[in-house]
Amino acid sequence: MKNADDTDEYIISANKMLDAVMAKLELKNDAALSRRLEVAPPVISKIRHGRLRVGASILISLHETSDFSIAELKSFF
Repeated sequence: MKNADDTDEYIISANKMLDAVMAKLELKNDAALSRRLEVAPPVISKIRHGRLRVGASILISLHETSDFSIAELKSFF
């Protein structure tokens, strides 16, 4: 089982990444981000709360939508 500290660090990193993408796209909330990424709003919520990891498809969507490189997005983790 993963350490709670690892999970907390992951959540913080994921939130920083999502916040950076939202800032770059000038989006006001997670609902706007989910619409832009064409994912259901609970996907963003689950990532923010550590119940869902950022997978390849979400990472690619974030890259294509924000023009952050994959390396830049992965650097948050």
